[in-house]
Amino acid sequence: MHVLHRRRVLRRPLRVACALAVAVVAASLAGPADASSPSPRTDLVVRTVDGAVRGEAHPGFRTFEGIPYAAPPVGERRFRAPVPPTPWRGVRDATVPGPQCAQLSNGTGNPTTFGEDCLTLNVTTPAGRSARRAGLPVMVWIHGGSFLTGAGSSYDASRLAVDGDVVVVTVNYRLGALGFLAHPGLSAEDRRRGSGNAGILDQQAALRWVQQNARAFGGNPRNVTVFGESAGSASVCAHLASPQARGLFRRAIAQSYSCASDLTVRAVAEESGEEVAREVGCADASDVPACLREVDAETLLRAWPGGGPVVGDGILPQQPGAALRDGTAHRVDLIHGNTLDENRLFVPLQYGTSLTAAQYPATLGAIFGPAAPAVLARYPAEAYPSPIIALATVFSDAGSPLSTCTHVRAYDLASERRGVRVYAYQFQDRTADPLIPLLAGQDGAAHATELPFLFPGLFGDGLTPEQEELSDAMVAYWTSFAATGRPHGRGLPRWPAYEGPGDVLALDLPGSGGIATEDVAEASRCGFWATLGSVR
Repeated sequence: MHVLHRRRVLRRPLRVACALAVAVVAASLAGPADASSPSPRTDLVVRTVDGAVRGEAHPGFRTFEGIPYAAPPVGERRFRAPVPPTPWRGVRDATVPGPQCAQLSNGTGNPTTFGEDCLTLNVTTPAGRSARRAGLPVMVWIHGGSFLTGAGSSYDASRLAVDGDVVVVTVNYRLGALGFLAHPGLSAEDRRRGSGNAGILDQQAALRWVQQNARAFGGNPRNVTVFGESAGSASVCAHLASPQARGLFRRAIAQSYSCASDLTVRAVAEESGEEVAREVGCADASDVPACLREVDAETLLRAWPGGGPVVGDGILPQQPGAALRDGTAHRVDLIHGNTLDENRLFVPLQYGTSLTAAQYPATLGAIFGPAAPAVLARYPAEAYPSPIIALATVFSDAGSPLSTCTHVRAYDLASERRGVRVYAYQFQDRTADPLIPLLAGQDGAAHATELPFLFPGLFGDGLTPEQEELSDAMVAYWTSFAATGRPHGRGLPRWPAYEGPGDVLALDLPGSGGIATEDVAEASRCGFWATLGSVR
């Protein structure tokens, strides 16, 4: 029996509508350092390299929240690489999460905030200190949110920590323009690192903090797994290809963003940054970077058209897929996967839910041009509950960074590296609660529906007994992989290392397929999509 029913859920539910998004709840500022209040338990006071922190005890686990891993990125530090925080004296209160990074509300629960002093992290660790001489495995979570929204504090990591016997760290990083604005003037300030990857550098600073402090929380800095979903998965892919991340983690888990998908190249990112500079009135300034640093956060966020990690500088010299292909990606074991119906979240948001059967062929024609008749023949509207579900299936199978065929390409690339194990999965529980109910009970295994199976209470109405069984299995697979590099669990089906599309582990409920290997490439018609050339 897992611990969900005998402990409180630390986070309130949330929902998102933002692409690749997981929205966040409002978080309050960490309390100031307090050297006067004695701690009733010595295991709740931990000394980090920057100073002592006092956490909070829960049944079976401890939490330490709002710990700064970098100095506030404000003033002259805006857009620049993070620097270590100023050490403190006494014991800092670590019982309240730090503030989320500046972001705009998407109207579905996450608040609009403009504070930039946000580079904190949270540690969840099993109660007591590890009996292992080497310490517990450490899992570092990078949240999703389209690089626009999110906060590490939204994710209750206690189930992973207690049931999996691991230390879990969740991280805040700069978002939107504050985290990913590239501009020629900013790039000129740091020729080696360029600009546009401040958020990625934040994540790497957090990983370095883990290297320095893991042992204080009972963890093993030599056994770190970085994992993330959606934009967090894209971040994991970036770290796999980033020379600056070498040695910061031993294993990786990328959920619902393919490492074979291309990220933004520098020229395009800087062109976007120049447009932002024009919109905020800095394009003609004698010192554009200085002007951009004086613009208030709200104005920058509202001018930001979107974007993420930037390829073409020392932080990310080439695309993750290219790094996997040529062998320069870090040689770490990898779990990689997606959900069966990824785009049942996004396609209704883009095309609405009232698409008719008569409109469906024209919609395919506008998207696929001359290839549309072939697509229509394989995805006829009448074969699905509705035309919008048919269209969502098209994009869930191929044609997006979330699609199954794009993920299969990543599995193939990653598994070609000698001495590296790749484990591929597909989450298939079509009864899982959606982030936002859009399709009248037909939302299926849409984007992010696997998250409450790892982080209880994140959104939805809670898990059924059958879903609890699947959750137990997923927690066992994820945490055993972090511990040993091989996902397994007592009584669970064997998860084979990936050698071909038939080695993908389908994760479904007992009675609905259960947990078994499946050829997802065949199910998603990847051979057909390959014949269309540029349509992937």
